[in-house]
Amino acid sequence: MIDDIGYKILGILQRKARIPNVEVARQVNMAPSAVLERIRKLESQGYIDGYEVRLNPRRFNRPLVVFVFVEIRDLACRTPVGQALSQISAIQEIHFIAGPDRFLVKLRVADADELDHLLQEDIGRIDGIHRTGTHIVLSTIKETANIPIGETT
Repeated sequence: MIDDIGYKILGILQRKARIPNVEVARQVNMAPSAVLERIRKLESQGYIDGYEVRLNPRRFNRPLVVFVFVEIRDLACRTPVGQALSQISAIQEIHFIAGPDRFLVKLRVADADELDHLLQEDIGRIDGIHRTGTHIVLSTIKETANIPIGETT
């Protein structure tokens, strides 16, 4: 069970994972050693999965975000199609969803030519895929990996 201080620490780390431990301690009014112990405990209990650096996709020529609905032939194709999709480096997320479109895939590409190549040569050649539907993102209103914490747990 996490107490209020634990939630505060998680909130601080979610906003800025590279914040010095001393600064976290100052913000929660605790000794740095006690905060470090709490963080290690949160990690060992599985509340913290890891720490990531968010790269700017435009600096790596990956400005175009695309969502692709992938309909599979039947449920027997779920695992092999999911495994094949996960091998494509441009794909950032793969979700198995309810409804006729069994997978929702998020990918980042440089341009329409790269997207076309992915759809035709990579995704389109996976055995078990019945059809795809592509949706190009025109603008992103909100994008975050942060999870609301302490509000409903």
